[in-house]
Amino acid sequence: MFVSHIDKIEGIKLKGDNLKDAVKKVLIGPKEGWEDHVMRLFSLKEGGYTPKHSHPWIHVNIILEGKGTLFLEGKEYEVERGSVALVPENALHQYRADRGEKLEFICIVPLKGESGYQLK
Repeated sequence: MFVSHIDKIEGIKLKGDNLKDAVKKVLIGPKEGWEDHVMRLFSLKEGGYTPKHSHPWIHVNIILEGKGTLFLEGKEYEVERGSVALVPENALHQYRADRGEKLEFICIVPLKGESGYQLK
């Protein structure tokens, strides 16, 4: 069993090419008892973005706060609080906080999709 609060979980400022003002918090994963998936919270400051990228696993998202754009396979979708998305495996995608607000969203991936964890 695991119970906590988003505000009590430490965030990691992401660094790398083609991303800006992004913080990730691992909310639930193997350390908390979910052995095969990881739930993360991504926070993008206004004007921030994740890199355009793809990977061989599916992920699901729900927007918790703010407004922005999801680039997915050549199309752009306006997203806001309450928007949900399923990003297929190998789909080119990117989130941007480009609508005058910060953007926060949950991203759930299989364990192989979270760096730092390995399948047993």
